[in-house]
Amino acid sequence: MDEGSGMRMRRESQDVSTGLSADCQTKDKKPGKATVLQKDVGLVSAVCLIVGTMIGSGIFISPKAVLLYSGAVGPCLCIWAACGVLATMGALCYAELGTMITKSGGEYSYLTEAFGPLPAYLYSWTTIMVLKPCSFAIITLSFAEYAATPFYPGCGPPLVVTKCLAAAAIFMIVSVNCLSVKLANYVQNFFTIAKLFIILVIVVGGMVMLAKGNTENLSNAFDGTSSSIGAIGLAFYNGLWAYDGCFAQWGFYGLTALALIVMRFTRKELHRPVKVPIVIPGLIVLVSCYLVLAPIIDKPEMQYLYCTIFIFSGLLLYYPFVHRKVNWARKLMRPITMHLQLLMEVVPPDKAE
Repeated sequence: MDEGSGMRMRRESQDVSTGLSADCQTKDKKPGKATVLQKDVGLVSAVCLIVGTMIGSGIFISPKAVLLYSGAVGPCLCIWAACGVLATMGALCYAELGTMITKSGGEYSYLTEAFGPLPAYLYSWTTIMVLKPCSFAIITLSFAEYAATPFYPGCGPPLVVTKCLAAAAIFMIVSVNCLSVKLANYVQNFFTIAKLFIILVIVVGGMVMLAKGNTENLSNAFDGTSSSIGAIGLAFYNGLWAYDGCFAQWGFYGLTALALIVMRFTRKELHRPVKVPIVIPGLIVLVSCYLVLAPIIDKPEMQYLYCTIFIFSGLLLYYPFVHRKVNWARKLMRPITMHLQLLMEVVPPDKAE
């Protein structure tokens, strides 16, 4: 065997070993799981989540206030029907936004894409600090009052009992959502079905009473109708509370609908699997302006001013922490953010390549 042949054999041996090593590395290299929001909600749970959110627990609280502010049964029924139509139009707008901007964050993502970070920050500031906690507190207090009332016949339950039950309900709901997404789905499904069953009992009971001839409440149904635009606006607020709406919230709903209109002209390149007629978000914007301004114009009160001041007070934190990103603020917030992420096991999602 000459020297050239030996060198060729060594090269072939090296090539074979290199190829085997590359194959082994390819086999050992498995695709990693990206850090993203995992899709653990199935079809049934998603439907129950949407239904349970849209048909809020306010449906059992609002009817009295709607009748009070509307002044009669006729306009009360009309307001309830209008609230349903308005909620449907809003849902169609959100269907287009959700399929067009497929990011987590809801209104925050939509407002960021349309208007930039400032309106989105003010929405998050208001929602996290006031709207969601207050809504959660009202719902749990209502649940506690209904749950405790049977144990106190002839009188209402003591305030301390109601508050303790509400606090226990908040603790249980938070615990369930922290422990498991599937467990939270089961709880959501159960309470959605229970809510629909109770509504069905009320509706069928009402139909039975009408069939028996109990129609005295519908005679002269429009007598005593309120003529105040502010009172009608408050009646709408209470009706829309059943669909997750209150004063400041409808201001941001209108801004979100306006974002949909703006992006029709500024983001024409975005794919829109669902596209609603532009008149629908236009109506949402107009109704939102009415719901926000009518009570203020009809009966100005200090709480409206307090609400506005609180919303814009978020600018005091936005300017140094978000806009300027000053060094001392970043040094202060970085360890807080890191420890909160470790405590709550949350991280920003990986970007898709």
